[in-house]
Amino acid sequence: MKLEEFTRSNAPAEGGDGFQRENKRLLDIPVDGTVMVKAGSMIGYTGDLTFTGKSSAEGGLTGFVKDAVSSEGTPVMEAEGHGHLYVADQGKKVQVLDLREEEAISVNGTDVLAFESSVDYEISTIGGLSEAAAGGLTNVYLSGPGQVAVTTHGDPLVLTPPVVTDPDATVAWSTDLSPSVGTNKAIEIGQTSGESIQMEFTGTDGFVVIQPHEEGPQV
Repeated sequence: MKLEEFTRSNAPAEGGDGFQRENKRLLDIPVDGTVMVKAGSMIGYTGDLTFTGKSSAEGGLTGFVKDAVSSEGTPVMEAEGHGHLYVADQGKKVQVLDLREEEAISVNGTDVLAFESSVDYEISTIGGLSEAAAGGLTNVYLSGPGQVAVTTHGDPLVLTPPVVTDPDATVAWSTDLSPSVGTNKAIEIGQTSGESIQMEFTGTDGFVVIQPHEEGPQV
């Protein structure tokens, strides 16, 4: 491929409002004011932007919990100014969701990439999950209106409850669901299965999003 063709074919798309996927793994956010993004996700920007890490545990637009259980929580930073912000997370695929007024979703803390400042959020922990399942320990309740970007390893699968999932492969679920956490009671001989902790979603309404990958403990 000629250099001119390479630069032209991989240049950012022009125009458009709101969150734009430049490709399956990279998000372009036109910033005119403020936007919330996962700490460390910035890979480049144009224009005049400043970044501020959040250290309050109060949620809302002040948000970032350093949870006592995981000692990490969900780091969030605020980007402010005017320009284009490019974010990504370890090559994971980017999924952009448009939340309407009063629509909401619960997302695994490791899978939140960005959300508009109009989106309210609350960070909490899921009772019953130990540090062994830290990939599913912290979740973020996001309520519209506004755009939200989440990331998945590979293509997501959306299931209807009742369903049981691995916490480390669980990305998100509808807010009308309240998962319970349990252990696999199957008798194991010789070695463990590695599936001892499970999340159970009951009922017949709502949805659960899983991915073909287990996040593993947060570090």
